[in-house]
Amino acid sequence: MPASERIPAERLTAALDLLTHGELTVRGQVREASNAVLFCSVSQGGESADCVYKPVAGERPLWDFPDGTLAQREVAAYEISEALGWRLVPPTVLRDGPYGEGMVQLWIEADPGAELLALVDGDEPGEGWRAVGPAEVGPGRTALLVHADDTRLRRLAVLDAVINNGDRKGGHLLPAPGGRLYGIDHGVTFHVDDKLRTLLWGWAGEPLPAEALAALDTLAAALGDPGGLGERLARLLTPAEVAAVRERVAALRAGGVHPVPSGQWPAIPWPPV
Repeated sequence: MPASERIPAERLTAALDLLTHGELTVRGQVREASNAVLFCSVSQGGESADCVYKPVAGERPLWDFPDGTLAQREVAAYEISEALGWRLVPPTVLRDGPYGEGMVQLWIEADPGAELLALVDGDEPGEGWRAVGPAEVGPGRTALLVHADDTRLRRLAVLDAVINNGDRKGGHLLPAPGGRLYGIDHGVTFHVDDKLRTLLWGWAGEPLPAEALAALDTLAAALGDPGGLGERLARLLTPAEVAAVRERVAALRAGGVHPVPSGQWPAIPWPPV
């Protein structure tokens, strides 16, 4: 991993400790979210930070996921991201808060000038872009939806394949100042059935890069470590869901290619952004 993308261990530990043990104060609500998403500050011992708090009590029931489990899935996604070594998910914990147990995640200010998605005329993406597919942009008019041919997005596509992300939208991509990229909103993940829906299909069917295979090897080892990642996931997911994670990792390592749409589930989330 490039040195610019590393987070010192002491900073990460301090952030997790602050999120876990600090005092949460609700400052507002993210209105456009489908579930309750509260903007908060968290403080402890003179340190403070902005964060997101998603209480389990504010989760909207889904027909295909057990009620009251989205917060745990968000934390499990963070655990997988850490085990891969790419740190694509902001520090995330499960804790009690003003409205009961929920997910608490470090707030990330996105860089408004970053361009990761675009709509272009024609049938081919330009240089530096990858095609996703046609998108309706008006009555009788379509454009080609593309995403950047970016190593950071490619890593995120691998993470999504592992966690079986059913809702990778453009608004869930947070390019931060300094060149880091984060992915957020991982509640609709870890289903035992193939639910992968994403905007990041640009590498579908192509060989996984060497760094992705190495990261998957590291993840597989972490999953097999007694008392390690597998045990932490078992506190957040069902036994069948943890087993499915192992199976997806094994399949990615054996096949060595990015997944392709299954055809049994809509490949792109709606709305896409």
